[in-house]
Parts: sequence; C-alpha cells; structure tokens
Amino acid sequence: MAAAGAGAAGAAVAEEEKEKKRLPEGDPESGGDSEDEGDSDSSGDGEDEEKENEAEIQRLEEQLSINAFDYNCHLDLIKLLRQEGELVKLRRARQKMSELFPLTEEIWLDWLKDEIKMASESSEREKVYELFERAVKDYICPEIWLEYAQYSIGGIGQAGGIERVRSIFERALTAVGLHVTKGTALWEAYREFENAILETAQPAPGSVPSPEQQQMLCSQLEKIHTLFRRQLGIPLLDMEASYAEYEEWSEDPIPETIIKNYKKALQQLEKCKPYEEALLGAETPKLAEYQAYIDFEMKAGDPARIQLIYERALAENCLVPDLWARYNQYLDRQLKVKELVLAAHDRAVRNCPWTVGLWIRYLLAMERHRVDHGIISEMFEKALTAGFIQATDYVEIWQAYLDYLRRRVDFTQDSSKELEELRAAFARAVEYLKQEVEERFSESGDPSCTIMQNWARVEARLCNNMQKARELWDNIMTKGNAKYANMWLEYYNLERAHGDTQHCRKALHRAVQCTSDYPEHVCEVLLTLERIEGTLEDWDAAVQKTENRLARVNEQRAKAAEKEAALAKLEEEKAEQRKQARAEKKASKKAKKTRIGEKRKAEDDDDEWGQEEEAEQPSKRHKGAGDAVPLEEDMEVETGLFGRSGPEKPDGPARQKEKASTSRKDIPKVLHDSSKDHVTVFVSNLSYNMADPEVKLKELFESCGEVAEIRPVFSNNGTFRGYCYVEFKEEKSAHQALGLDRKVVEGRPMFVSPCVDKNKNPDFKVFRYSTTLEKHKLFISGLPYSCTKEELEDLCKAHGNVKDIRLVTNRAGKPKGLAYVEYENEAQASQAVLKMDRLTVKEHVIKVAISNPPLRRPPERPEAGRAAPGAGPRPLYGARGKGRTQLSMMPRALQRQSHPVAKAENGMVQNSPATSSKVPEEPKMMSNADFAKMLLKK
Repeated sequence: MAAAGAGAAGAAVAEEEKEKKRLPEGDPESGGDSEDEGDSDSSGDGEDEEKENEAEIQRLEEQLSINAFDYNCHLDLIKLLRQEGELVKLRRARQKMSELFPLTEEIWLDWLKDEIKMASESSEREKVYELFERAVKDYICPEIWLEYAQYSIGGIGQAGGIERVRSIFERALTAVGLHVTKGTALWEAYREFENAILETAQPAPGSVPSPEQQQMLCSQLEKIHTLFRRQLGIPLLDMEASYAEYEEWSEDPIPETIIKNYKKALQQLEKCKPYEEALLGAETPKLAEYQAYIDFEMKAGDPARIQLIYERALAENCLVPDLWARYNQYLDRQLKVKELVLAAHDRAVRNCPWTVGLWIRYLLAMERHRVDHGIISEMFEKALTAGFIQATDYVEIWQAYLDYLRRRVDFTQDSSKELEELRAAFARAVEYLKQEVEERFSESGDPSCTIMQNWARVEARLCNNMQKARELWDNIMTKGNAKYANMWLEYYNLERAHGDTQHCRKALHRAVQCTSDYPEHVCEVLLTLERIEGTLEDWDAAVQKTENRLARVNEQRAKAAEKEAALAKLEEEKAEQRKQARAEKKASKKAKKTRIGEKRKAEDDDDEWGQEEEAEQPSKRHKGAGDAVPLEEDMEVETGLFGRSGPEKPDGPARQKEKASTSRKDIPKVLHDSSKDHVTVFVSNLSYNMADPEVKLKELFESCGEVAEIRPVFSNNGTFRGYCYVEFKEEKSAHQALGLDRKVVEGRPMFVSPCVDKNKNPDFKVFRYSTTLEKHKLFISGLPYSCTKEELEDLCKAHGNVKDIRLVTNRAGKPKGLAYVEYENEAQASQAVLKMDRLTVKEHVIKVAISNPPLRRPPERPEAGRAAPGAGPRPLYGARGKGRTQLSMMPRALQRQSHPVAKAENGMVQNSPATSSKVPEEPKMMSNADFAKMLLKK
C-alpha cells in the first residue's frame, strides 16, 4: 500500500535527523580533520597552512573592524572559520553579517546545517528554530522552508510536536506552495509526513480497531485526501504524476469537482510554461524575463501568485532598487497587510540602503499603518547613516521626515509638544545640511533653501507667525538667493497672502534693487502693486526707482555686450595672426629649401636656369597626378645630402625609411569610394613612425575577417600620416573590427570608427562610452601616472566584484591620472565611494565619485547668412573634414575677391574689364628659376 511506503519514508527522515547529531568532529563537511594517516612532511604542511589561515583570519577581522560593511570580507572570514572549525567565532561572524545584510540562501543553509549538527538538547533545538525563523524572513526560498519542515519532524516526540510540524508545513505552503518548479517537493514532503502518521495509527494485524481508532484513521485519511486535492488545483510541474499517484492511493474514485480543478490547473500551467522556460534559459540577472512574468501574473490578478513571482525575482536581483520599489508599491496599494508590507519595506532598505526612495516609502508605510512614533524616528535616524551617494538625497529624506512630523501637529492649539518637535527638527535639518552634508559633498544639496522655505510657510500659514517667517526668508536671501527674481516673488506671494501691504512694498523695493536675472519682471510687479493699492507718492517713487534700475541694467548689458564683442574681435585677430604666422612659417621653410637647391644647381651651370624654367611648368601640371618628382628628390640625385663632392652614405635605417617615403610619392592617389563605407572602418591615432602600415594592420585586422584592401594615407613627401582606411569583404567583419578600438599598437591607443562621410552626416559622433549617470560605475581622479590597471584592480576589488577598469589616456597613450571602474551593482559601487574617496595612493590623494559625466556641448555653428563681408565661398574638404594643420595655399588676397577671375595660360590672372578698375593688378608670378636667381643676386 502507498501509505506504508510513505510511512517508511517519514521514519527515514527522523532517523536521518538522529544521524546528523552523531556526525563525527572530523567530518569533512564540518571542517574538521580527516583520519587519513600522513607522514611528517604532510603534517608540517598542514601546520603551515593552519598558521596562514590564522593570520588571514586576524587580517580579515581587523579589516571588518575598520569597515563593517565590507560584504566580501564577511564572506571570506566565514569561509575560513568554517574551514578551521572555529564554531564560536563562526557563530559570531555570521551573527554580525546577518545584522548588517540579508543573507543568501547558500549562507543560511550552511549556517543551519552546522547548527543542526551541534543541537542535541531541547534548548539548543529551540535556538535552531529561532534561526530558521530568521532565515525565512530574508528571502522566500523553497529549500530553506523544506529544510525547516524536515528538521521539525525530528521533534515530533516532544509535546505538541506533530502540530508544530503541521504548522510549519502550512506556512511553507502559503509562502512557496505556488512555486511552479519547486513547490511540488513541499507538497510531497507534507504528504509523506501525514502518511507516516497514518502508518502509526494503523491497528495491529488481526485486531479490531476501537471507535476512537477508527475515527482517528478516518481523520488522517481525510487530511491526506485534502492535501492531494489542494495540490491538484495548483499549476505545478509534474502534475500528471501527482494525479496518477492520487488515483493509485485513493480507494474511491476521484470526485468530478477535483478533476475539473485539475484540468483548469493544467491549462494555467500551459500558460506559465513559456515564462518558466524563458527563466530557465536566460542568464543572470533575468530582469527582463521576470518582468514579463510579473506582467503576466498582474493581468491574471491573483495576489498570492503576484507576490510569489516578485519574491522569486528579488531572490535573484536583491540589489535592484527599482524592483523593490515596484513590489512595495504593489503591496502598499493592493494587499495592504501591515506585517507583510512593513517586512517587505524593511528588507528593501537592508538590501539597497543607498537608495533614498526606498527609505521614504518605508517611512510613509510606517505612518500609514500607525507605527509608534519612536520606531519611525529611530528608522529615520538609521536612514541618515545609510550612506547616500548624492547630497540631494539627504534633502529628500529630511523633507519626508519633516512632512511626517508636520502631519502629527494639531495647529488648532497655540503650542504643543509636537509643534516644538517640528520646529526643532527644521532647525536640525538646516544645521545638518550645512555641517554634515556640505562637509562630505562640498555642497548642501539645497541651494534654493527649500527646507527653510517650507518652514517659513508652516510658520506663516499654520502658526500665524509672520515674524518668524520673515526672519527665515531674510536668512534665505543672505545665502546667495537675493539675485533671483523667483525667490523674491515667492517671498512676496507669502507676504501678500499672510502679511501686510507695507512689507510687500518693502520686499519689492529690495527685489528691484538686488535682482539681476529678470529685473523687468520684478519692476512690473512693483508697479502693479502701486497701481492697485499705492498713493501718488508711492507710485512716483516706484516709477522713479524702476526707471533708474532698468537704466542701470541696460547700461550694464550694453557694456557687457561691448566687452563680449571686443573679446570676440580679439580672438578673431589672434586666430588670424596665428593663421598668418603659420602660413609665413611654411612659406619661409619652402623658400629656404628652394634657395638651397637652386644655389647648388647654380654652381654647376648658370645655363641650367633656362632649362629649369622650361621644365618647371610641365612638372607642376603632372604633380597632381602623381607623376612628377619633387625638387628634394632631384637634389639628392644630383648632389647628395651634403653637396656634390660628398661621399655616398650607406643605407642605414633612416636612409631606408627615406627611400621608402620617396618610393611612396610615385604611387598614384586612390580616391575614397563612399559606396563601400559599410564595409570600411577608419583607423586613426597610429604612430607616424610605423613601418609598412599595410603589413602591420593587415596582420591585426585579419582576425576580424577577410581584408580586401588597406589604404594608408601619406603626406606629400611620402611620410605616413597616422591614419588609414581598412576595407573588408563583408560588412560583419567591419562591425567586428570596431571591437579593436583603443587597442594599443606600438605604444599608442588605436582609434577604430565607422567610415562615415561627415559632409552628409555632420552630426555623426562616435563615442563608445556612456555619457549619463551610471550608478554602478566609479570615476576616479588624482591617480598617479605610474598606477597600472592591475594595481587599481587590487585596490578596488576589496569593495566588490570589479567587471571592468579603464585607465584614461591621451592620444599618445600616456595616462592622465583618471580611471573608470565598473562594479557588478550599485551597492558595491556605493560602498567603494564611501571607503575609497580621499584615499592616498602613492602619495596622491584620489577622488572617487559615481560616474556622471557632464553634458557634451555641441559645436557652435555659424548661422546662415552670417558670413564675414567679402568672404569667398566656403571651401570643400574631404570626407573627414579639414585637417587641423591643413593650410590653404591660395593667397588671402585672392580668397577675399568677391568677383570671379579668369585663369590665363601660364597661371597669370587677368582681370576682366568690369573689374580692372576696382581690383589692383596682381604682381607677375615667378617660376622657381626666377625666384632662385633673385635670391642669388641678393
């Protein structure tokens, strides 16, 4: 019979509990030594390892005494103590960690199993029960509930033991009995326990049961029937097996209502299966999959199932504040069960203490459920020590607490204990923001003094104490707010509603005098007041004051505009001077090279000048096509680097590089084909000294796919300019090549970006890193330049699991003393900020903050039609714009011409009759030979 088998299983569970008590001290699971025999060497190694572990335990304890919130340090200490078998220290370490953090399922199970092995006395078993009660409150875990229920079976021999086991099983079914994948194990364990009870109630063979025994048997059978029927009405995995077991166990046919409920549960299971399969195949953290499951259950509307899926999601994503916020909002608005709601809020702030929104919701929930005032105040004090990451967070939590205190006050009384407490809290809040918060964040977080403004409103509207309100507003204005019109108008509106006309007039007169952002608005309000309520003298005074003030404002604005225009003009002149200086410098260098070459040629034969003059023009015309040989190459062929009679130099590395550069001059230029941009990447910031960039880059990019062509860009004298185009056969190879961005090549970070024509896409920008707030990432400044990535990782990993570290470098690959460190979650990043900010690293004090880059300012563009008078048409550049050092070789006099000119045969500019009288005649252009003769004559 199935009941006999189930009874045997229940007896086996009880026997297993007895065996757990008798585990030897040397059992490997308890961390004791095994009985293996070893030689003296192994014994010595064991002693050395034990000493190392003791030293490590001492180090971890010291570190926790400094920083009690180091989560990983707690884990390492517990692991070492469990390995060494230090039960007393192990209990203490686990206790301290559980007071600070909710413990995971694995930590609780290890702790419970260790305590179960040591519990033999009745009092010790009660302590284990208390430990189980704490464990099931942190997270809803089927494994912990199952372990709890099975452990309670070992105490059925005590008074009320059976009822206690049933109570624990019922609580477990309420908590996790609806779990689609793990709920079946609890139902089966409960049935096995009841079957074991049934087995003990069976009469001896051959005996006739008494009426009492018969009634007990019927009652026990009904309990098992009820468990089967309850389970079959819930969508759980392997429901078919449970149904078949019930058919086999039951002597009577299954009722039709049970079959109907079973089929309905099967249909519900089919709807849940896609979500369960998605969770099974997804990778951690599975947030999207859980959210889809939650949305599905929300539509179904079963509160128990919604609560369970939220709990399952939180067990795997306990450090996600938004998930806690959504869960608590659901509990606040839908279930409204005090114990359940407050427990969820408490778990939320323990998991994510750095999130101010969760603390505010907790305070509101406690007020909503009428929790004692002392407990609410204690929780607020705890929130102040939570370590928020922004100064404004402290303003928000103070405002929430002050709102709570204000709602407690009965303002119909002139004075009360609650009112005095509210005023004391306002004063403390102002002082706290000024001292504690400003010292930590270098700002109070409340520049507009919103807390003081609310205090003034309370005094004016609820307490009828305008004198106190005026004192507060006077304090607000002395904190740098007197220059803002909106602050004065806020005070004016308060005076208008609860004060008198005289103080309104006085406030507006001060506002006219002090406001610098929108004085016209304040002046208009003052004139409106006097128009309605003022006398003629008041009106005249107001008009005179506003006219004088606006006259001064307009004068200041005019001076500021003149100053700005002068600065802009000065900048333009400086830019023009720099541009002219660069052009003159380049022209002088070119003239110097030409003069040296022409002098050497003049020593050979004066008649060569005529030949040079004849050959010069064809050379210029073919140079654009890449066929002409530059002048410098002619000089080396004829006279060498040190003159005609100098000895021939051997081909050293520099000479070979020179020859390579010279050989590249003969390569015809290949125009970029924009139709292949989708299979091309642009590579820049390469070393100018890179030898054979084609070969080097082909080896580098072949790992991404087949390379069709590599086009390095060279200057006119054949030197590599540090960038190139890499064309692939397939588009996916180009996308994969973008992953090589910032890879260090010959000591410099190589930049790899998509090939985009900026003339067609002027707003296109490539920046691979986020420019918004990232609460799991830190920005570290002030690092020593010698700090390596490994050293920084060793420093940061003490506060959490580091996912990535990026040291910021300049274009040459040299460090800038900045770094970004990415953690797994916000909690670890927040702890790292608290512990690492202002830390000294190699005699450098570093600054650590949550990554929140400032907004990138878009480049300013000149408006259409705002070109300088007389400016020529805007020059067109290549696909990547004009280079920073690119100079226009056209004379500025020609660039400023507003009329088109015609080009003559020999490069001479001939003016048309219409423009000959306006534009002065340009000097006659000279050839290189003419220019050299002129220099030699001087």
